[in-house]
Amino acid sequence: MRRRIAVLDAPTNLGLRPPTFSSVPGCGKAPGALRDHDLIARLGARDAGCLTPPRYDPGDWRPGDGVCHAREIAGYSTALAGRIGSIIDRGEFPLVLGGDCSVLIGSALAMHRLGESVGGRVGLVFVDGHSDFRHPGNASYVGAAAGEDLALVTGRGQADLAAIEGRRPYFRDIDVVVLGTRPQDEYRLDLQAAGIVNRPVPELRVEGAARTAQWAHEQLTDCAGYWVHIDVDVLDPAVMPAVDAPEPGGIAFTELEILLAGLVDTPHCLGVELTVFDPDYDPDGGYAAEIVDAVVAGLSPVSTLDVAPPGVADPEREPTPGPEPVVPRQPPSPDTDTDTDTDDRPEPVAGEARP
Repeated sequence: MRRRIAVLDAPTNLGLRPPTFSSVPGCGKAPGALRDHDLIARLGARDAGCLTPPRYDPGDWRPGDGVCHAREIAGYSTALAGRIGSIIDRGEFPLVLGGDCSVLIGSALAMHRLGESVGGRVGLVFVDGHSDFRHPGNASYVGAAAGEDLALVTGRGQADLAAIEGRRPYFRDIDVVVLGTRPQDEYRLDLQAAGIVNRPVPELRVEGAARTAQWAHEQLTDCAGYWVHIDVDVLDPAVMPAVDAPEPGGIAFTELEILLAGLVDTPHCLGVELTVFDPDYDPDGGYAAEIVDAVVAGLSPVSTLDVAPPGVADPEREPTPGPEPVVPRQPPSPDTDTDTDTDDRPEPVAGEARP
């Protein structure tokens, strides 16, 4: 069976801090900006629609109050997990267009459900310029889920985000591979202490993108499959400044294409999400066009694979419904669309919007 790509918009910006007092993060516009460059047609993909996020409203949140928008993110993540699960049940390959990195919570929940249903573990390849590993154990306060997403999906942090449906962790530390961080990353030693393997940009460059993709796959051989998270701030700001927290020392578009192609060129890759592109910093659409070129090239192996991913239902039969989700207070409907984004970092600079 060959897998068709299904593109699902997840335009949430709930995980990011406001860029200014009177504005909201622009990441919620990313899916539309990428679609404007014929992404779906060029991929030959099915349009899986849009899951609209709740309204972005930090209200009177202050440092020390926990993760901002936590209730809304939990509800959105539960709905997103359901949508991703439905795509996989159809035998398709989900491409989730974020939105900020808090999208990973919904993807992680979907992967944990899938792992449970097939009697195995699902891993994570985390391609990001930052480790996003801030949590109450290594920081004085938390606040922006987009800067804490890796910590949350590995079970660190408040239970309403890190243990939805009583699932904690969504990914075990030994089932996570981190790629593309900068060598000076604030939480690099915490990753090491946790046993999470990490290949920062200098090592990635020495080994090459293709061999790095193969190395990542080899780290997850005990898993039934894996999910791929890509934050476009893994790219160097010289080629991709349209992100909330640009960090010098990133990779080039060609390296991202090769890395992505190597990661998806196996039935063990269950899907990909793309996050943190901010069209507010791309007025002429040039960066969106380059992202689309890279994604189309990088995902080209998906449609050539003949083997169904592990545990995925045959599309000729009725999809098997996933576990009944735990419904948080006032959750968005799974059929409803939504947007928003937040991420935790030091005070923003040059377009940085992470709390």
